[in-house]
Formats: sequence, C-alpha cells, structure tokens
Amino acid sequence: MNALVALCHFCELHGPRTLFCTEAVHPPSPSPPQPGPVIPGDRDREVDREGEGLTMRANSSATQRADMCEGCRSLPASHPGFVSVDSETGIRYLSHQHPRQQQLFSVVRQACVRSLSCEVCPGREGPIFFGDEQHGFVFSHTFFIKDSLARGFQRWYSIVVVAMDRIYLINSWPFLLRHLRLTIQSLQNTALKVFDSEQCVCPQRAVRMNSAFSPAVFPHQRSGNAARSLTSLTQHPNLWASLHSSFSWLLKACGSRLTEKLLEGAPTEDTLVLIERQTEQEEEMSGWDGAEGGGSNPQPSQSESVQAKDFQFDDGRQEDLLGPKFKSLRHLRQVLGASDFRQLAWHVLMGNQVIWRGADPGLIQSAFNVLKALLPVGCVRAVPYSPHYEEAYRCNFLGLSPDVPIPAHVSSSEFSMLVDVLNVERGCVNPVSDDDILSLYQFNISSANTQPTDKGPTLLNKIDVALSNENLSVEVVSLCLLCLKEEWMNKVKVLFKFSKVDGRGKEDTQKVLALLGATGPGEEDNVRLLKFWMTGLSKLYKSHLMTACRLN
Repeated sequence: MNALVALCHFCELHGPRTLFCTEAVHPPSPSPPQPGPVIPGDRDREVDREGEGLTMRANSSATQRADMCEGCRSLPASHPGFVSVDSETGIRYLSHQHPRQQQLFSVVRQACVRSLSCEVCPGREGPIFFGDEQHGFVFSHTFFIKDSLARGFQRWYSIVVVAMDRIYLINSWPFLLRHLRLTIQSLQNTALKVFDSEQCVCPQRAVRMNSAFSPAVFPHQRSGNAARSLTSLTQHPNLWASLHSSFSWLLKACGSRLTEKLLEGAPTEDTLVLIERQTEQEEEMSGWDGAEGGGSNPQPSQSESVQAKDFQFDDGRQEDLLGPKFKSLRHLRQVLGASDFRQLAWHVLMGNQVIWRGADPGLIQSAFNVLKALLPVGCVRAVPYSPHYEEAYRCNFLGLSPDVPIPAHVSSSEFSMLVDVLNVERGCVNPVSDDDILSLYQFNISSANTQPTDKGPTLLNKIDVALSNENLSVEVVSLCLLCLKEEWMNKVKVLFKFSKVDGRGKEDTQKVLALLGATGPGEEDNVRLLKFWMTGLSKLYKSHLMTACRLN
C-alpha cells in the first residue's frame, strides 16, 4: 500500500509532534548499467543514500534535538530504526521518528498538526478523514493516554494514515478503523495499569489540591511533568518495535486486501451486489467493534443474523463439505429426475421458498450451492441449516433438521416447496461411495402449487435443454447459464426503467414485454420471473436510474 502510518503526540511544551512513522519502500526497477568510468566518490554517496532511511541524518540535526523533550522523542538520533522486508514482494518497511524524505516529512508534519488541532471529531476521540490532492489524504484516529502527572491526567495522541489515493483510503476505512482500534486499546490498557499503580503510590489529585498555586511558578512546576515519553507511560520495554510490527502489518494487509482487476466491459449486477454486501458487512463489523469499545456488547437480532448469512456459502467451500454432495446442476437433475428437477427449478426461478429438510447439512448445503447458480446474487437469501423454521421474507433457501415441523400455512401455500431427504434403510451390503447419493437417500418433493411447470418460463426451457445435452460439459453449461442470466438481467433492467422509473401504463408495458420476447407460451411465468429478479438489482443501479430521472 502506497501510504505512511505515523503516531503523533500533542506536547504541552512544543505542540503537535510526530513520534513514530512507518513507510513502505518499494524495490527499484532494474535498469541496465550506464557505460562510463566509475568514480570512487559516487560509490560512497550511493551507500550513504541507501542508509539514509535508517540513520535519518537529515532529520536529526542539533537544532531539532534542542527543540525536542522526552515526550516528543521516540528513538534517539543514533538509533538506526527498524526495518522489515517482505520476502514475497521485496518491499521494505522502514520505521523511525520522521520520514526519510523531506517532502514526506512536510506532508506528515502537516497531517500531524491538523489531526491534533483543527481536524478532530466530536468528543476529540475517534476517526476522521481530511486532506487534498496537493498534501495527500489522511485517515486520523485521535485518542487519550492516561498520565498521572499530565494536565487532566491524560495526554493526547493520534495515529494518521497518509496516502495520495483518496478512493483507496476511503474504501479501507472499515479495515483501518478496526485494526487501529486494537492498537489504540492495547496502548490505553497498558498505560491505564501504570496510571493506577502510580495513583496507588501517590494520588496526584490530592497533591494538586493541597499544593499552593502561583501563576509565576506554574510553568516551572510543570516543566518536569510535561516531558514524559510514551515508553514511560506504558512501561513497555519494546514499545517501538511492537508499533513497527503493527504498522508494517497494517500497510501490507491493507495493500493486499483490495486489488485492481481488469474487467471486460461494465461490471455485472452480481459484481455490484457482492461489493455492496461486502461493504455493508464491514460497516456492521466496524459498528459492532465501536460499540464494544464503548462498553456495550450488542447482540444482532434474528433478522440481522439471517441477512449476515446471505450468500456466504459459495463454490469455493464446496470442496470442504464432507460426505455425499451434489456437484453440479446436471448431477442434481440426474439424482432427482428430469420432472422433479424442473419443478424444483421452477420454484427457484419464481422466487418461492425452497425448503430442504434432512439430517445431512452438507448435502443440503451442496444442493443450495448448485441451485443458487440459477438466480442473480441479489435474489439469493439463504439459511443453509436451521433448528427452526424461518419465514419466506427472510430466506428463499432454507435448510431444516428432520424433526422441524413445517407450519400449516406454509405447507398449504403454492409459494413454497418442500424436499424431504430420507435415509435409505440398507442391510449388510457392501459400502457405497459418496457419489452414489440415490443408494443413501430418498427424496420426496411436495408442493401445494397446481400450476403446470412444463410451459415456462422461457429461461427454464433453455436451461433444461442445456442440461439434457450430454455433449456439453459442466463447464460449458455453467458459461451458458451465465450468459442466459445476463440476457434476462438486461430485460429486467429495461422493464424496471420502463415500469418503475417512467411509470408507464399496463398497455405500454405489454408492448415492452413483447419486444423483450417475454410474451407467448409461458408469458405469466416470464412476468413473474422478471418481477422477482427486479429485487436482485443493485442499489447503485436503482439510485442511478432514480437520479437520472429526477435530473431529466
């Protein structure tokens, strides 16, 4: 990550000061040697430049040392600093009191002053974002450290992350906030123990109340108390080495969590929905961490727990499931039979609740893993395995243990389907492989729906043709299904824009459906499918259409 992390302190004698900073130095790109004579002096200067980041000679002049007290200093001028090398990328993480480059020194100095003076959040403790294109953008988190000798018994610090990429820094807000809070809480807890022990020996509040106050001698009385270093406040013998490890890991982890990908064309709706869900989950985790830091420990509600599980199972975890499992849609079709599979797929595409009840959670989860490929990501709301029934508005894929009863209003509804997975009783026969699911289980499918499923929707007819064609491999069928979903998602976008945004009447909507090829045999199923898939559109796309409509 092209950023810099710095710990700053507001000194009572000298104002805002930078205590410790960590920066990432990328290895230089190899360049061919230039012809010409080698001058001995040049070689010495090259070695000197390589060690500039460690010795910090440019930032440790005698004038600067004279302006620094113990509270403003982290490492002595003779200290070489800390270096960590990433063996995979060759990036070096250098830590010292000041950056090694004069330009970075000015940027960090300005970020330090702003974070401890004008750019603070309400309460003076917490995160804030500021910056500009010229001086960089800053994520700052201010906090207090307990000190029995300080004014108000506490000192003010901040940790700043400086980067030139505003979008990257904003997208990293939840990650940075979560991990910086861990570092800050560790410092505060360590300093609090030292503070309590010092107060037990000599309570400073009583001493100050009983001592005579004189404005003339007050600066001289406080001159000895204003210079306590962070090492003294925490009594941590390896404080700066520990901060170097934390800051180096933060730069490496934050740089690797977000990567650029080359997309062929605009991102799909599934990609947008996944990004939105990931952002929401990070914000929820950040909010829970913040509440825990404030002393409370909120428990998410049942609906929040269900939403948090939406689409968390994916094909990447399919291999981790133990026991028998469905490998693909074609495999599921072969096990259930063409007729039962079509009925199951029809309920999935229509948005009805599909319930699997059985004693093998792995088998049920594998069934959901392959069935979710029929729907856009935004339409999938799943509870893989639950000890009690969940309502249809919370999930359209529901896995239940075998002893869970189905409510009467659900079993009699045409908008639900139940698949009971029963164990097959076998005598003393040879053991069977996990792939032979039919020899292990029996599947009973039931639904109150009386509408025929052999006419449509058109998408299901095309999927059925692709799955029944044995000349097509599983990979080809998957790509075919992906193209079909994109085709129908484009139809959904047109219908949403025409009916929801523009507010056209039923007659005009019918003409659009005919233009989209959604009329004819299975027209009713096509319309139901399109309306259900509208719920899978991303919030970004919907807000974009609504904004464009208002501007027009």
